[in-house]
Amino acid sequence: MSWTLMIHGGAGKMTRDTLTTAQDAGARAGLAAALDAGSAVLEQGGAALDAVAAAIRVLEDDPHFNAGRGAALTWDGTAELDAAIMDGRDRRAGAVAGATATRNPVDLARAVLEDGAHVLLAGAGANAFSRAQHLPQAAADWFVLPERAAQLAEMKAGGGKFDIEMKYGTVGAVACDAHGHVAAATSTGGVTGKRWGRIGDSPLIGAGTFADDRACAVSATGSGEFFIRVGVGHEIAARVRLAGASLQQAADEVLAEVQALGGTGGVIVAAPGGDYAWSFTTTGMNRARASSDGQRSVAIYGDE
Repeated sequence: MSWTLMIHGGAGKMTRDTLTTAQDAGARAGLAAALDAGSAVLEQGGAALDAVAAAIRVLEDDPHFNAGRGAALTWDGTAELDAAIMDGRDRRAGAVAGATATRNPVDLARAVLEDGAHVLLAGAGANAFSRAQHLPQAAADWFVLPERAAQLAEMKAGGGKFDIEMKYGTVGAVACDAHGHVAAATSTGGVTGKRWGRIGDSPLIGAGTFADDRACAVSATGSGEFFIRVGVGHEIAARVRLAGASLQQAADEVLAEVQALGGTGGVIVAAPGGDYAWSFTTTGMNRARASSDGQRSVAIYGDE
């Protein structure tokens, strides 16, 4: 049976005029490396869950994206990391919010899934669980980069208001493996200048991350508060499973709901059997796809 892997690296105001040549090249290289990591799993008959984790791990280590190293910084200049992973076979899921020391938050989310006692851990508890699982830890200087500090300073100088059209570098992956199972994973640093323990849609099962073999796997990126209100991941899957919508139709319609409320962003979707779709309401979305039939693409802008 065929396999499909899709990746996103955030949606937002990305155009050929707003990105430098170096930024464009860096994002494309990171997406390609993540495709390589996830595809290597699927080519060997591995599980979709392992493939999405492998892809996300690469992007978390790449400072071109808002996840892991190079994550957006809180108002206090720290990195608070969110991640989720979900297995479409049985809808097991694991998620973390506000983690501050795990080098790869997707691995911490996977550990929560494997432990099975809970679905979502946050803050100090997530950190303690990470240490108990002997996951690799990293100091603050691994996550906090000068570029992100400069973005925070610029935001504060401008009055400290959020821009819902900003570039969202959240990373995500969805896959269908050779056995017809789907999985999804998402990881993010959230939004620049977030305060008071703010949590977006990425670690919330059914909002920014969802996987169900009866329908599809979804990973989202965008203005999280609106994606939470719509329940984007579950809503797309419900339209596919219960209303018979195509992946593209469901994705487009649900993002239109988000946009009607005032939010923007994008999604990637994969279904059992290898069907796939992506949709976004911003000028660009870092995205990539690979499949067992040899097709492979990496894109950023809306006209690609």
